[in-house]
Amino acid sequence: MKLSRFAVPALALLLLAALLTALAHYGVVALPPLLPMAARWVALLALVVWASQRRSLTFWIVTSMLVGAEAGADFPQAAQNLKVLSDVFLRLVKTIIAPLVFATLVVGIAGHADLKKVGRMGVKALVYFEVVTTFALFIGLAAINLTRAGKLDPAVLAAAQAGNNASDAIATAPKQSAADIILHIFPDNIAKSVAEGQVLQVVVFAIIFAIGLAMVPEKHRRPMLQWSESLSEVMFKFTNVVMFFAPLGVGGAIAYTVGKMGFAPLLNALQLLLTLYGALIAFVLIVLLPVALIARLPLKRFLQAVAEPVSIAFATTSSEAALPRAMEAMESIGVPRRVVAFVMPTGYSFNLDGTTLYLSLASIFVAQAAGIELSVGQQLVMVFTLMLTSKGVAGVPRASLVILLATVSSFGLPPWPVFIILGIDALMDMARTAVNVLGNCLASAVIARWEGEFIDDYQAPAVTELFEETQSVGSLH
Repeated sequence: MKLSRFAVPALALLLLAALLTALAHYGVVALPPLLPMAARWVALLALVVWASQRRSLTFWIVTSMLVGAEAGADFPQAAQNLKVLSDVFLRLVKTIIAPLVFATLVVGIAGHADLKKVGRMGVKALVYFEVVTTFALFIGLAAINLTRAGKLDPAVLAAAQAGNNASDAIATAPKQSAADIILHIFPDNIAKSVAEGQVLQVVVFAIIFAIGLAMVPEKHRRPMLQWSESLSEVMFKFTNVVMFFAPLGVGGAIAYTVGKMGFAPLLNALQLLLTLYGALIAFVLIVLLPVALIARLPLKRFLQAVAEPVSIAFATTSSEAALPRAMEAMESIGVPRRVVAFVMPTGYSFNLDGTTLYLSLASIFVAQAAGIELSVGQQLVMVFTLMLTSKGVAGVPRASLVILLATVSSFGLPPWPVFIILGIDALMDMARTAVNVLGNCLASAVIARWEGEFIDDYQAPAVTELFEETQSVGSLH
């Protein structure tokens, strides 16, 4: 009742404001200039009241984006001062990246120290994960280079680069040799790497640390692994807390962007959204479907089984929320429990197909929007870094945005295009998370087939049988 009470007036006022704006813009009716603007602000005020009654961060972000865009259009000079809000948000995000990446990678690698026990299946799973995510990476790169969704009009780009020291620094940066690039990957001081935001160096340190941790005896490994798991959980919650500031950050960023460059960058964001959905569909058809056919999986049964977990992931934007149902679904079509129990959780750390594709798109979008032409080698270094830093964050909504924002900053790219992406991130997150879950469900079935353990004619126990089993077990007590 409360939702409909605020929703109907807000939507009605938005429709009226849009109508008055269109009539005034096209000269259909002679209206005082202040009337459409006043109508828009009244409608936005109603939208803010509606948003205040909802406990939805996505709705708050969309609302703040609309308010910021209107402020930038009506008061461009004053709106540019709101950039401080996006700068504060950016600083908070930068504090997340090093501990989050370190903890998730250590848990993802050392937490699966039993890889040597499962032997052949573990190796096959890791090989499959890396091959498929690499395909996702290249499809994302091809899509964004084909559509060039981030390419801004020269006049708009000139306005964006005015006073932008980051872009100037990139333009005048000395060229590095291959040896310099290789040396830059490895840290000489981890504290310095964290302080300077050198994400790739933190990744290398975390990987070597995790391998070393997996090699020590259980009595030494367990405390450090528990500490890393605790740090990981704390940083996930820290991310959630910081994301509560996201509406102010994105509102300030959009106000600044529109006040300085107009609405052109927002049209580029829409192009990026369409590019992502097109690339994800292409990935499913070009990569996942042939893999399923090669593995001789029963497609109809598989699609029926994954429909629910994929829908849950799409609606909640969290792979973690869909995990229990996804594991049950794979068992129901003939994947042994021991395969599901190993492949699915491991895949949540190493097989993020949708996230990898999104990160390759979004990172190049940032460079294109900033007017920076990256060579194929530079693009590969950046997206491979993003692919590594994204490991283990599948269960956290918008964590990939945190990874993206920190990484592009560490590569010297300006952060303002990322805030444009933030306005549509919820719509992008839905699709990439759904593909993450679909990819991991397929991975468990493929590994089971590869191991020769997939049961083709498997019949899931009927509900009545399960009830009888439960009753018989209960009678024993």
